[in-house]
Amino acid sequence: MANSSDSSNSTPSADAPKRGLFQRKPKEAKAKKPSQLKQIAEVFKMTRRNDPQVVWIMVLAFLAVVAVAFLIGFLLENWVTGLIIGIPLGLLAAVFILSRRAEKAAFAQIENQPGASGAALGTLRRGWVTQDQPVAVNPRTQDAVFMAIGRPGVVLVSEGPTHRVKPLVDAERKRLARILPNVTIHVLEAGRGEGQVPLNKLAKTMGKLKNELTKVEVNAVSKRINSLGNRLPIPKGIDPYKARPDRKAARGR
Repeated sequence: MANSSDSSNSTPSADAPKRGLFQRKPKEAKAKKPSQLKQIAEVFKMTRRNDPQVVWIMVLAFLAVVAVAFLIGFLLENWVTGLIIGIPLGLLAAVFILSRRAEKAAFAQIENQPGASGAALGTLRRGWVTQDQPVAVNPRTQDAVFMAIGRPGVVLVSEGPTHRVKPLVDAERKRLARILPNVTIHVLEAGRGEGQVPLNKLAKTMGKLKNELTKVEVNAVSKRINSLGNRLPIPKGIDPYKARPDRKAARGR
């Protein structure tokens, strides 16, 4: 009886599908990514919630481009071709308006949240080395200082009221000046107060800084800073991943 029970346990179930000796294992079903049209629709809904005027601006941009194309075609006695060219160009203009407005809406959603400045640094173009964690932080007030390294040098971005976050910035700037005496250290304040840079303009402002380092020097500076191992744990409430704006939404994809 024992042998019969063991044999019954070792045999495959009759309901289980049989697979040949050389038959490949069935592939697991992959999660389908949303189509581009669906992504654009989601971006449009998100943007309209934060910017109700985006619909009219997109319509006006579309009509303006089509009207210009039609007028040029009419003057050339070929208005049909003008419309054929103008309609796709009008759609491109409307999508471009949507992408710009979506970027502002995405930043508006994370504004005034802890870690928003670090999230804004994540939208920088290639050539910049950024860190998700702040290099200096006040656990009580959640004021923080984020850092980016690029060809202009080292950029410190403060998050919090100027008078309150200034000691953090000064301490970090002195620390970097000791280990990088020949590297320029820039300081930018994120916010909408006087002398501060809004989140949606932070990357553009940093892009206007004068280049002083080569790509090789940027990597050397980054390795020098990382070798110190002075990375702070993120206090409760500061999570750059939760505050990060959707890059696809910002690009209108």
